[in-house]
Amino acid sequence: MNNIEIPVDGMEIVWEKPETLSEVRMHYCPGCGHGVVHKILMEVVQEMKIQDKTIGVAPVGCSVLAYHYMNVDMQEAAHGRATAVATGIKRVLPDKLVFTYQGDGDLAAIGTAETIHSCNRGENFLIIFINNGIYGMTGGQMAPTSLLGMVTSTTPEGREVHTQGYPFKITEVVATLPGTHYVTRQAVHTPSAVRFFKKSIEKAFKYQMEKKGTCLIEIVSNCPSGWKMTPVQSNKWMEENMFLYYPLGDLKDAGKLVEKKTTPPQPKKEVVQ
Repeated sequence: MNNIEIPVDGMEIVWEKPETLSEVRMHYCPGCGHGVVHKILMEVVQEMKIQDKTIGVAPVGCSVLAYHYMNVDMQEAAHGRATAVATGIKRVLPDKLVFTYQGDGDLAAIGTAETIHSCNRGENFLIIFINNGIYGMTGGQMAPTSLLGMVTSTTPEGREVHTQGYPFKITEVVATLPGTHYVTRQAVHTPSAVRFFKKSIEKAFKYQMEKKGTCLIEIVSNCPSGWKMTPVQSNKWMEENMFLYYPLGDLKDAGKLVEKKTTPPQPKKEVVQ
């Protein structure tokens, strides 16, 4: 990514912070996946040399201050309206590379209509979707993506089907829409997962350059604070619970649904935090 420099102590620099990340302290909780996603996203922007062409849209949620960290042009959107704002930006500036950065409450609750119709129209931008199964910024309430049995501040006895319904797999929904070209679900909790996520970002930007339509990358992430766990515990819980209901991998590529060889197991009915 960077030119190799030889510091005074003779050791080679093999990695350094991308210039596309601002020199400010992040507000995200320790162990949260947001910081990793920010870093990889901006690393790709720098490596692809598209910093002056990139425009990000951040709405309300944990990522509300994303513009403070990403050294690219950014636009704030009202809660749930990021894809609507991105649509306007992309249509006025079609040569720019546009992305939204949204959480599960923003994208899959108040912004469901905007998300679905932007994808159905095939708007040519990238949607980055952070799914941690909870409302992390506002007190740990149940989100559309909270698992069955998951304890939150609004489901103290666990999410139940007959009162709160099933966890919303909105990524599977948008994958079926004709306007989406690339839809994938990734994670950033291990070095291997980060590498797969980085490749998905690169692919999505390339598809946007080729005017292929909407790309959506879901990142299944943890929320140590909202889940009331340590970062290590939350990553383990994510692997053992979130990944069962939200399996990682491509759902759609090159405009075609990816055939799954196996059916993912059902989530546990009870979750003890």
